[in-house]
Amino acid sequence: MTLDPSQLNEKGKISFQNADFDEASTLFHQAAEGYILARDEASAAEAKNNMSVALLQAGKPQDALDAALNTDKFFESIKDIKRQAMALGNQAAALEALYRYDEAVSAYERSAALFAQVDEGDMRAMVLKSSAAIKLKTGKVTESAFKMMGSMEAKKNPSFFERIMKFFLRFIK
Repeated sequence: MTLDPSQLNEKGKISFQNADFDEASTLFHQAAEGYILARDEASAAEAKNNMSVALLQAGKPQDALDAALNTDKFFESIKDIKRQAMALGNQAAALEALYRYDEAVSAYERSAALFAQVDEGDMRAMVLKSSAAIKLKTGKVTESAFKMMGSMEAKKNPSFFERIMKFFLRFIK
């Protein structure tokens, strides 16, 4: 019995939830190929991004980057800003895992800007925190503090800890 791409995609999600990342990435890859054959490019690009996340979790950052590359450009071409931002975030995470920090920060920042456009404050906060973490790792502490402040301002309902941190970060300015 041959599964259609949406069934493969769903099986991939189940494998991912069960932490079988290699199986998940294989299923997402097969789903993407099926969507391409069906000329459903948007679903194919999304499946490639799912594959990218699974590959990253499987410890294969170069494969993860390869899977997500250019999907942001496809989503841009169809004016799907949220999925474009997510694709850039996936690319950034893979770049970070490859120790390509400057490229990762750039991709995270472009992702954050797009999330801001579509009022996805929590997603924007997440990518800004990732960018700030890289800056801390690479010794760019002041710049990191400003990024962290931006990530907290992006969040609609900051936690108690985040509100306290925001208070203290004001003094770095």
